[in-house]
Amino acid sequence: MYIQFKIMQIPIIPIGNSKGIRLSKTILEKYNFKGEIELILKQDHIILKPKTTIRAGWAEKFKEMNENNDDALLIDDIFEDEQFE
Repeated sequence: MYIQFKIMQIPIIPIGNSKGIRLSKTILEKYNFKGEIELILKQDHIILKPKTTIRAGWAEKFKEMNENNDDALLIDDIFEDEQFE
């Protein structure tokens, strides 16, 4: 598997009493950066990822499945060998 990288040089700029980098609107839109991002420190790299919400959109998908009668159980919720006492 071949992964293509693009290398860009961007300046570190003062932001108040801190330092930061500025990302172009094109990069923000291409990688879906909105509001907050995830910053991952890995060995000698910094990885920036769009912040993801776990199970985002699941409620809408379940509602859609129900409306399409596509939410039937795939396996029984009670097995033949279960004993209820």
